[in-house]
Amino acid sequence: MPLAPIPRLLAAATRGEYALGYFESWNLESLQGVIDAAEQVRAPLIVGFNGEFLSAPSRRTSERIALYAALGRAAAASASVPCGLIFNECAVDARLVEAAEEGFNLIMPADPAASHEDYTRRVKTLTSFAHAHGAAVEAEIGILPYGAGSDHASSAHSTTDPELAARFVAETGVDLLAVSVGNTHITLSGSAPLNLDLLARIHQRTDVPLVLHGGSGIDSDSLRRSLRHGIRKVNYGTYLKQRYLDAVRRALGASVADPHQMLGIGGDHDVLVAGRLAVRDAVLERIELLGCCGQA
Repeated sequence: MPLAPIPRLLAAATRGEYALGYFESWNLESLQGVIDAAEQVRAPLIVGFNGEFLSAPSRRTSERIALYAALGRAAAASASVPCGLIFNECAVDARLVEAAEEGFNLIMPADPAASHEDYTRRVKTLTSFAHAHGAAVEAEIGILPYGAGSDHASSAHSTTDPELAARFVAETGVDLLAVSVGNTHITLSGSAPLNLDLLARIHQRTDVPLVLHGGSGIDSDSLRRSLRHGIRKVNYGTYLKQRYLDAVRRALGASVADPHQMLGIGGDHDVLVAGRLAVRDAVLERIELLGCCGQA
């Protein structure tokens, strides 16, 4: 089916008091694994790619955003469950504009280094542009810390201020708001609870669906309880890549001489299949926590 409008997905999630999973993809196999899982449990979802990674100046090659947009749209068209498509967490406004023009129907400006005033101004402009092109906008108030052991440099982090969040939403017109309430980017092991009291106060002061990034490291009980306080989208990435890499490493360790058996033939020794199945199984481990199974 064609891309599902983000407002429609969010309205259904709000009525049903569940969250949409955004299980981040990075190639065709991971994207197919995510959709395989969602179809198995009949769950609507958000698919997409990391805009920060795709736009990073340190990349060895520049990326064609149009290609990723076309891939995401084709994946949604092939799926039997409703899918939105996000260009996630990007600080480069020109890339966000490009993503909306190329067919992503959700973009997320994210720039922790910007001042609040500058970020608000830019998000307001991007939101107006995105809405004119049929795309929704997710933004963030508060800065998530990075998990211990990640390669990201330590940076300042802050929880979300409810009053500031309310003013930001009113001024910018964003469709979703990502919050910092004890969740952490790139948690490599373990889990931690959320500050549900703070989340409840944010929910009381804002009138848009709320988002949790760093889903890989959130305690399961906290996550279930967060659905009562306006959480309508949860992002996962780290643990998916961990499972994918584990599966691919095992597959590469097989003593198979024929390269076609390991790449492209689709059998028991195919590295690409191993990655796809690992992502599918990893999604199935977490998606029931969101309450979205059976909602497609």
